[in-house]
Amino acid sequence: MATDDAMPARPMPRFPDGFLWGVSTSAHQIEGAAGLRGPSVWDAFTAEPGRVKDGSTADVACDHYHRYREDVALLADLGVDAYRFSVSWPRVDSRGGLDFYDRLVDEVCAAGVRPVPTLFHWDLPAGLDWLERDTAARFAEYVSVVAGRLGDRVGKWITLNEPAEHTLLGHALGVHAPGRKLLFDALPAAHHQLLAHGLAVRALRAAGATDVGIANSHGPTWPASGDPADREAAEFYDLLLNRMFADPVLTGRYPEGVGELMPGSPGEVAADLEIIGEPLDWYGVNYYAPTRVGAPQGAEIEFGGVTLPAELPFSVREIEGRPLTDFGWPVVPEGLTELLTGFRDRYGDRLPPVVITENGCSYEGLDDRDRIAYLDGHVRALHRAMEAGVDVRGYFVWSLLDNFEWAEGYARRFGLVHVDFTTLERTPKASYGWFRDLVRHGR
Repeated sequence: MATDDAMPARPMPRFPDGFLWGVSTSAHQIEGAAGLRGPSVWDAFTAEPGRVKDGSTADVACDHYHRYREDVALLADLGVDAYRFSVSWPRVDSRGGLDFYDRLVDEVCAAGVRPVPTLFHWDLPAGLDWLERDTAARFAEYVSVVAGRLGDRVGKWITLNEPAEHTLLGHALGVHAPGRKLLFDALPAAHHQLLAHGLAVRALRAAGATDVGIANSHGPTWPASGDPADREAAEFYDLLLNRMFADPVLTGRYPEGVGELMPGSPGEVAADLEIIGEPLDWYGVNYYAPTRVGAPQGAEIEFGGVTLPAELPFSVREIEGRPLTDFGWPVVPEGLTELLTGFRDRYGDRLPPVVITENGCSYEGLDDRDRIAYLDGHVRALHRAMEAGVDVRGYFVWSLLDNFEWAEGYARRFGLVHVDFTTLERTPKASYGWFRDLVRHGR
């Protein structure tokens, strides 16, 4: 069990009254397939041999479906203000499947914690396809159903989680569900997810929601050198992974040259952008690390467990001189400060208040001092961005529990709580105690 002496020696800076401390999870990664849940694209993907590195599936995962009361008790002991979870669209599509989220939200509220649902976290119902425009309309219908059922207790909503990664990994490179390798022909999946976001904002507003955001993944892009070819490649990467998903949401426009690549006529894309750019109450940022990018090298590159094809117009390079997580990701806390101040400078008053909707790392062990050091550094980096004038309203750790880490299976442990995937026993790690103290002292 974690102890109360886990706080670092340096005093943590104070955060403003009302700053939201929370933890995050997602349905497919923790719930399991029990109860009323239809199949998702991830069920089909994990059933194919070789798709998941350890050959596992999320059929059981953490069995949160049956053990949610135990997990909410962990939230209560942790003392967080908010719990970010996701609603499984395939579960809601099953008659009676929404009952589980009724029970979960009641339990979370009874524990004095704010429920913050994410309405799409990659588990698309089987038979739907983000390459098809109609999926965006179907998503809005589903959102209306969920908001109608949970809106009396839920104030804060998230439409989508990381459409950039879902497009890149699932549709361009094929390492996530649905397993397509379309490269730049995957861009319709990006546009239709963004359209779904805008339609979901409208659906939530119609249901009376007044606290709506999105969780987009972002990180600074560092040129490998000052060489013009490296700088040009880095600018393209930044456009592809950052601006293509932030600009339309925050400004109602795609970056120059991108809109022409999206499905539909210029007039249709312009009409879609009016929907995509629906004003938000806050903007969610998932941050893990910067990316160092250079000109293409004419060969495949292994990066973060993903093979990048040689034909891409950039290459990803190692960030040297930094400690690495067990996932091989560099630990760069100041990248969060750089990212947030950069967004403020780029978007100005178009940037609403920011919430860090994910930040975390993969490390083994119960005495996970490396995770404590990681989180400590990033919370301080976040505070420096706030001192520099960025309006940040909250911070969510990824994740409450060790879970099914997508194509990595159960090999990567991001949780503040250790899960024995044989017995399903939960054991708080040292980082759990550290974060509990941080929340207490941060107030």
